[in-house]
Amino acid sequence: MNPITIIGSGFAAYQLVKTLRRFNAEVPIRVITADEGHDYNKPDLSHVVSKQQSPADLITATASEFVEQQNIELCAEHFVSNIDTEQKVVVANDNSFAYSSLVLATGAKPFMPPIEGLKESQPITLNSLQEFAQYEARLNKAESVMVIGGGLIGVEISMDLASANKKVTLSEPSARLMSNQLPELIALKLDQSMRSMNVDLKLGQGVKQVSKTDAGFVLLLDNGDVVNVDEVIVCTGLISNTILAKDAGISTNRGICVDDAMQTSCEDIYALGDCAEQNGQVRAYLQPTVISASSLAKTLLGERTSVVLPNMMVKVKTPSYPIQIGGTTLERAVSRWNLDVQADGIVAKAFNEEDVMIGFVATKEKTKQAFPLLRELSTQ
Repeated sequence: MNPITIIGSGFAAYQLVKTLRRFNAEVPIRVITADEGHDYNKPDLSHVVSKQQSPADLITATASEFVEQQNIELCAEHFVSNIDTEQKVVVANDNSFAYSSLVLATGAKPFMPPIEGLKESQPITLNSLQEFAQYEARLNKAESVMVIGGGLIGVEISMDLASANKKVTLSEPSARLMSNQLPELIALKLDQSMRSMNVDLKLGQGVKQVSKTDAGFVLLLDNGDVVNVDEVIVCTGLISNTILAKDAGISTNRGICVDDAMQTSCEDIYALGDCAEQNGQVRAYLQPTVISASSLAKTLLGERTSVVLPNMMVKVKTPSYPIQIGGTTLERAVSRWNLDVQADGIVAKAFNEEDVMIGFVATKEKTKQAFPLLRELSTQ
C-alpha cells in the first residue's frame, strides 16, 4: 500500500499526522517538506523577542524525534516540483513518490504590500520557524523597528518588541487597530495601551516608500512624514500557497478549494490549514485546523467525514491589554454592537441584521467570561 502523503510540515501537517496516529498506529505516512521538519509551536513566534527565545527554544520535537514518535517517513529539505494526479505520484528533488492519498498542507506566505522599495529592501517576516532563524540576529540587534500592519499579528509583535524595550513604530492605513475585528471603543483602549508602552502609532498613515541604507531603513509615510529605523517587519496578512495545486490542475481561488470533507477538485487529494479554502473562506487559525484535521484523518482512513466547525475563539496575545474574540466579529457581518463597559474590562456583543448575536469581544478581566459567552453564542 502506498503511503498517505502530506506535503508540508507546519502545524496543519503535523496535527494531521498526530491525529492519524491516534486512530491508526500502522498506516504508512510520508511527509515531504522543503524545511528541516521540526515540530514547533507557531503562536510562540509572536513573543520570541521579549522572552529572548532562540529558534531551538520553539522546537517541541526535532525532526528525528518526531519521526520516531509518530512512526513516519520524512523527506526533509525536499522541494516538490510536480504532482501527477493521474499516476498518483509526487516528484520532489527529482525523485518520484507514489501516494494512496495526498494532503496539501503547503501553508501560506506573508503578503508583501505593493509599497515602493519594500520587497527589494528585504524586510523581516515572522511566519515560520525558518524565517525566525533567518532573521533572529537582525531582530535581536535592532534597537528601533517599524511594524507595517495593525492587524492581530502586527499588534501582537509590536507589543512584544515594546516589552523588550525596543523603540517601535507601527504604520496602519486604517484609522484604528484591528479595525476588521474590534469595535471602535475596544480598538481605542488597545490604542491607549500600546501608546502607554511607547509604541508610536501611525494610524491612517500607510507607508509610501521604503529605502534601505547602510544605517537601516528610511520610510516615507503617506502624509509626508519620514521615519528612520534599524529594521522593518511586515505583518500585513498571508497569501495561501496554491501554485503547486494550480499547476496540477486542482481548483484554486484565494486558497485551494475543498469540499466539506477537505477534498479538492481532484480525487484522493485534500488540502488542510492556511492553504485550504472551504465555503469561500481561508481560516488561518489553529482551532479550525485542529477540528478539520480530526475529520480529515477519519476520511483518509476510509470513513468520509464532513468538517463541522463550531463557534470558535481567538486569544489575542497582548499581555498589557488582554483580548478574546469569539464567533464572527468581522466588520462587514456586524450590524450593531452591544457594549458593557466596566472598570475591569469590556464585553462587546456583535449582532447581525436579524439581531442575532454572532460574536463577542471581551477584554481585561472580562476575558474570564469568554467561555460562558461562547456557550451563549452557540444557543443563538
